Amino acid sequence: MDTHAHVDTHAHVDMHAHAHTTGKATGEATGKANGNAGPEARDLWAAEAYAVLTTVARTYHAVITYKELGEQIQSGTGLRTKVLLHQWIGPILGRVVREAHRRGDPPLTALVVHTDDGKVGSGYEEVLALAGLPPVEDETERELHAAESRLACYRHFGAALPAGGGVPALAPRAAAARARRRQDHPERPPRICDRCHVQLPATGLCDSCA
Repeated sequence: MDTHAHVDTHAHVDMHAHAHTTGKATGEATGKANGNAGPEARDLWAAEAYAVLTTVARTYHAVITYKELGEQIQSGTGLRTKVLLHQWIGPILGRVVREAHRRGDPPLTALVVHTDDGKVGSGYEEVLALAGLPPVEDETERELHAAESRLACYRHFGAALPAGGGVPALAPRAAAARARRRQDHPERPPRICDRCHVQLPATGLCDSCA
């Protein structure tokens, strides 16, 4: 998704947002010099990530990939790093999760998905933890929870919604993969007892008629 979010008009990004004007040059020089991200760089990136994600949230059913977000964070701040994306994006999104919780905003990180499968990352567990929910082992259940969170984001940040307020949805790639699985492995209709017309248990023997 091409979400250009250099300026966020909705949120007062107080996660050291002054770095946009006072720390940008310093952070950029540091990043270019050694490819490492210090505290100032992380502050910049977290504030920019929040701004980008609030912009994504203003489009119904929009998502953004980790790769796209990483590029927009670096482009928007002018601070680039040679460190691989998966080594630094997680802690930045962790900051976003905690800041959204502090503000009372929906979990914006539900909008960030993997390029290959359209699913949220393992860091989504922090969203569940802050909501007081136990970890979710089932991947499908986690994706459905993330879909609900995305809908909350669209509603909260003013996306144009269809009549009725919209519905939760999997990210396009995740939805396509789920549809393929259902097509390849269709569910069998339940077996029904010929006598009492009650669904049979796994044994195939009716508990009422046996």
